[in-house]
Amino acid sequence: MDFKQYIRVIPDFPQPGIRFKDITTLLKDGPAYHAAIQELAVFAREVQADVIAGPEARGFVVGAPLSYEMKIGFVPIRKSGKLPYESIKADYNLEYGKDALAVHVDAITPGQRVLIADDLLATGGTIETTIQLIEQLGGKVVGAAFLIELSYLDGRNKMGDIPVKSLIQY
Repeated sequence: MDFKQYIRVIPDFPQPGIRFKDITTLLKDGPAYHAAIQELAVFAREVQADVIAGPEARGFVVGAPLSYEMKIGFVPIRKSGKLPYESIKADYNLEYGKDALAVHVDAITPGQRVLIADDLLATGGTIETTIQLIEQLGGKVVGAAFLIELSYLDGRNKMGDIPVKSLIQY
């Protein structure tokens, strides 16, 4: 399926010169959304994922249905301060500042095979931080799955030899 036809591109958002890739047009189309999740599930099976991890917030709309499709668990990677139980956190740089992601200390068991799922791979900062958190807990990142990859931003370079699946590339 040509998933790119379901993505709305919005010029000059959130600032001039940016061409924002809006996934809401894919999400609202039930058959297309389902097909996208099923295609990512093929990859998740290939890498033999035990659990899916998704960074807040749009990683939830990819990762949660993917884990449901796979009949395996989902681990939310949240913004720091949002988790109610003991957690670890890692800081990362944004274009204009810093942020932090966190995960519960018992969310991933040592040796567990983790697939990271998110909507977009751009510069790789969020994914690099997510990998760091998973590895701190002893998990093994076996792959990363995305709806969209902005390949011109070289986010894959921050992922080492982790297999990557992206349905759409710009």
